[in-house]
Amino acid sequence: MTQPATVLRPHAEQEFAHELAAIAAVDERERPPSWRLSPWAVVTYVLGGTLSDGTVITPKYVGQRRLVEIAVATLATDRALLLLGVPGTAKTWLSEHLAAAISLDSTLLVQGTAGTTEEQLRYGWNYARLLAEGPSPAALVPSPVYRAMERGSIVRVEELTRMSGDVQDALVTVLSEKTLPLPELGGEVQAVPGFNLIATANDRDRGVNDLSAALRRRFNTVVLPLPADAEEEVAIVERRVAELGVALRLPSVPASDQEIRRVVTVFRELRSGATADGRVSLKVPSGSLSTAEAISVVTNGVALAAHFGNGTLSAADVAAGIIGAVVKDPVHDSVAWREYLEAVVRDRAGWDDFYEACRAL
Repeated sequence: MTQPATVLRPHAEQEFAHELAAIAAVDERERPPSWRLSPWAVVTYVLGGTLSDGTVITPKYVGQRRLVEIAVATLATDRALLLLGVPGTAKTWLSEHLAAAISLDSTLLVQGTAGTTEEQLRYGWNYARLLAEGPSPAALVPSPVYRAMERGSIVRVEELTRMSGDVQDALVTVLSEKTLPLPELGGEVQAVPGFNLIATANDRDRGVNDLSAALRRRFNTVVLPLPADAEEEVAIVERRVAELGVALRLPSVPASDQEIRRVVTVFRELRSGATADGRVSLKVPSGSLSTAEAISVVTNGVALAAHFGNGTLSAADVAAGIIGAVVKDPVHDSVAWREYLEAVVRDRAGWDDFYEACRAL
């Protein structure tokens, strides 16, 4: 797959094509049918490392190695993979990189929403040809799931629980029989070796539809946790902010370690309901306050500092983003934020500038 001259967000297999090629060149381990890399090489690509020829592979996901190994081993079997976790635990990010490493194509994607239809999971029709010719292979419009079955590739279904239960259950036959019936044509599509499905889901957001027992049994579930400690979360935010700054071509602004730690500290304390030292209990806001949101807050702060500040990330640059991330519910969250600001931030040593910046907003 060739990369366009300029795109806002390259697919994983485009952005890291050199790493995938380098790993493939030294990968002598056995590969499952249709896989571009061996399971060991897929884990190396995702978690990073140094190859035998000295090539350094950057980590794409920071987390427990065993969880990634379980996910990759699942995809090497006939079981589908469900990545489960609260918003912001890098489920989509991990699914994209797994698909890129295994199939060299992360674009076979169904985005789950309340409006997703069964046709988007199975197949649709070119209605002009359908009316002119009747049901025929030429009139059929294959879904990403259909194409993945034909190619022996990985297909991704994001936010599976956003779909209604009736739509979700369209996957039951695909996952159990590895077959997609085509009753209009009197036939079926049978998956070729290498086909599998990665789904992501969370149970925190509104609008979630529980998976049926029949569908859940077709998945092996891997629960992705939030970063274990503040240092790990700070490292993730620093790396992703730097990567986004390059991708978005933001003017160079040093991402202050102090401000990143403040954002991470605020998010961790509010989502846990207590300060880091455990001395003060806090109201928990309605939002997830995930690592992904922390990355967004700091990136927005970098843009403010670059275009409207003095070129250095300051407390004032991140304050507005933090308030916007915390206060989702104007009633409950506003109370939780004000109590946190007055009971914790006001008296915390070295946080005077952050307190004043938040109060000013």
